[in-house]
Amino acid sequence: MKQHVLVTGTGREMALGFNFVRRYLEQGDHVIATVRTPSPALEKLKEQYPETLTTMVMDIGSTDSVNQAAARAAEIVPCIDLIINNAVTTSPDTNKELEDFDLDTVMPALNVATVGALRVIKAFLPLMQKSPDTALIVNISSEAGSIGACYRSTYIDYGMAKAALNMATKTLHNKFKDDPKMNIITVHPGWMHTNEGNAKAPFEPYDHAETMRLMFEAKRHDKTGPIFVTWSGEEYPW
Repeated sequence: MKQHVLVTGTGREMALGFNFVRRYLEQGDHVIATVRTPSPALEKLKEQYPETLTTMVMDIGSTDSVNQAAARAAEIVPCIDLIINNAVTTSPDTNKELEDFDLDTVMPALNVATVGALRVIKAFLPLMQKSPDTALIVNISSEAGSIGACYRSTYIDYGMAKAALNMATKTLHNKFKDDPKMNIITVHPGWMHTNEGNAKAPFEPYDHAETMRLMFEAKRHDKTGPIFVTWSGEEYPW
């Protein structure tokens, strides 16, 4: 079945969001790819898929921006079958220890990485409820959001944001648990080679996006399995 897929944070060609877009387009799905600012790489991809790729500027840190994007989407597609909340931002101090961390930069990061995902879900929920199948929400989390597996003394903003995103996911899972039309998971995607600074990462985003695409479909109707999972669908500690 052809899907209507929404992916946030899709502007960087080397990154995961962009490669999710590529993989779903290759399956023949219609993709709404959102970015905070226009992306030349995404516009080039649209030349290859003019009928099935829709690009939108949407700032998930702004409720008005997200609501406007949802209203526009409702004019283009009959439903949304899958949301991948991939967009994120971090503080410029994310690699610093507490003593050197400007804590006033934490809230903007949480506003995007955690509240932003909830804005998207809330605004696009009416379209998801129109899906002929079980609509799936995938929140891209991180091992940095696991309290049980935490080992860092830095990444204060990023870790807090992803842990909060995990809690939001569990809360919405409780909301949707008796609704056969809705499901939600949160995913630790693993370390990927998204820039030269992480050249030693074991996964390439294009290949890894396909691994997760298949996992998402396996989890779509799973209402009783783990909610926080790795890229391969294995349970990860909260």
